[in-house]
Amino acid sequence: MREERQFGRGASGNIGARRTIIRNHFTSLRSKKRKLQSFAIYGGIFLLTISFLVYGNSGSNVSAERSKTLASSEATGVSSVSKSAKSKTASVDELTAANAVTNLAETAELPSAGDLRESETSLTIKKNLSQNDTEVITKPDIVKPDTSAARGISSYVTKEGDTMESIAKKFKISSQTLRWANNTTSDAVEPNKTLVVPLVDGVVYTIKDGDTAQSLAEKYKTSAERVVLYNDIDDGAKLSAGSRIVLPGGELPENERPGYVASRSRSTTTSASRNWLTASVGNRYAAGNCTWYAYERRLQLGRPIGSFWGHAKAWSDSARAAGLVVNNVPAPGAIIQNTWGGFGYGHVGIVERVDGQNIYISEMNYKGYNIISPRTVPLAEARRYNFIH
Repeated sequence: MREERQFGRGASGNIGARRTIIRNHFTSLRSKKRKLQSFAIYGGIFLLTISFLVYGNSGSNVSAERSKTLASSEATGVSSVSKSAKSKTASVDELTAANAVTNLAETAELPSAGDLRESETSLTIKKNLSQNDTEVITKPDIVKPDTSAARGISSYVTKEGDTMESIAKKFKISSQTLRWANNTTSDAVEPNKTLVVPLVDGVVYTIKDGDTAQSLAEKYKTSAERVVLYNDIDDGAKLSAGSRIVLPGGELPENERPGYVASRSRSTTTSASRNWLTASVGNRYAAGNCTWYAYERRLQLGRPIGSFWGHAKAWSDSARAAGLVVNNVPAPGAIIQNTWGGFGYGHVGIVERVDGQNIYISEMNYKGYNIISPRTVPLAEARRYNFIH
């Protein structure tokens, strides 16, 4: 009886051990099955993402093939603007997908991980080199197809009351950039004038034979990589003479800035041109005098004044009587007036620009009879003058 009990106890233990082995085996099979399913799902997502990125890159390659010259690249930029918000999202998705695919490849230790990381890094550099995130990737509509074929250049038709400074603020660029683009030293603008408006601070440049991105970058103190990326120029492509591009962050050399004169000689002043010699209807002031010029310049700016205000020293009183604002605050387009000088007749000119230190004016008969010339008056002396607005 004792042996039977021992035998029965041993058999029972063997059965239990077998059950445990079988249970562990099935558990292991289920675990492997789950891993295989997870791997299949993970791999499927990975392949879909890879396909998406490849499709996006192939689209970019086709676009690049179509833009072999600067002119055609500009046209490609224009066509991208007409697309809906979906186009903008796709550009951002390309960067996101590149990052996701690269992370997956590195996690899986795939041989292509290095190449993918380089591609993702290139896209990131392209995004960061633009002036802000809206210039290259997230806002391709910086190109205005109805105003300019050049990338990043728009135009603006001035309205009454506009100044270079107010227009620059509207487009979020500096007034200096706007003046450079329109070859003027003045902040005063006449209405209905079409201005060239770059959408990033820098220089608007018309390409000449022999120009390269590197040579332009060196001359205008900017980065060749920024020039290439901002203007979407193909690597190694020859710049097309006559095309306009933007040099982001560029600076005009002194001898190319508006108003530059080679030396302080007679060239600092200019005789009245034939345009000025033909007085508009209503100008009753003596040709060649400061009052005659001030009347014509105000008319050109769309801010006409009275034809019978008398000598320059009487203009502040005449302006008040006409309902115009007269004070000691300079502003572009205002008339600057002093009652002294001018052989007892006073003097008037036109304020072209004001900065933190100076008032820049244009005038006639200060350097000599019938001579139009620029002059700078320190801002600290503004209270000595009347300004007719």
